[in-house]
Amino acid sequence: MKKTLLTLTLCALTLVAKAQNTSVEKSTFGVQTGVLGIWAYNEAKLSNTIALRTEIGFDFGVWETTYYDDYDSPLILTPVIVVEPRFYYNIKKRSENSQRTDGNSGNFIAIKTSYHPELALFNTDDAPVVSDFAIIPIWGIRRNLGDHFNYEAGIGVGYSYTFAERAGYLEDESGFELNMHLRIGYRF
Repeated sequence: MKKTLLTLTLCALTLVAKAQNTSVEKSTFGVQTGVLGIWAYNEAKLSNTIALRTEIGFDFGVWETTYYDDYDSPLILTPVIVVEPRFYYNIKKRSENSQRTDGNSGNFIAIKTSYHPELALFNTDDAPVVSDFAIIPIWGIRRNLGDHFNYEAGIGVGYSYTFAERAGYLEDESGFELNMHLRIGYRF
């Protein structure tokens, strides 16, 4: 009887240990870089599968639009502020398959909201800087490389609004914007 009771107790403890909720991390902080910039981020847990990502960084690019007709493809480094709720939809499945979930490693759906102010730290042609605001739904993945390194890729199409009047142009513009990113990062 004692052996049976001990066996049942051990089985129950195993089930309780397995029944723990897999969750995104309470808070994770890191830096990432890609082809066109560098960013520092923090992801704060909102629920077991949702994290709020806040990001500040610098986007680097070659701007060729109607705003820069008088300039030879200016190279611009401009700050960006991003707020992005992320839903990690497969974090539980990854845990059940004994795959890593630390550092919020998993597939996600996000709504990226970003703002570029009228400020440039590097502007090769002294082109006028036009601020913009964008809201873009994104599908992406994040995976770990070792204990601290990770990579992330994402793609999405959304809406952007350019505040051109403030920079001296005739009218503001809006339209669709494509967002693709491939980044490698370090998590502290």
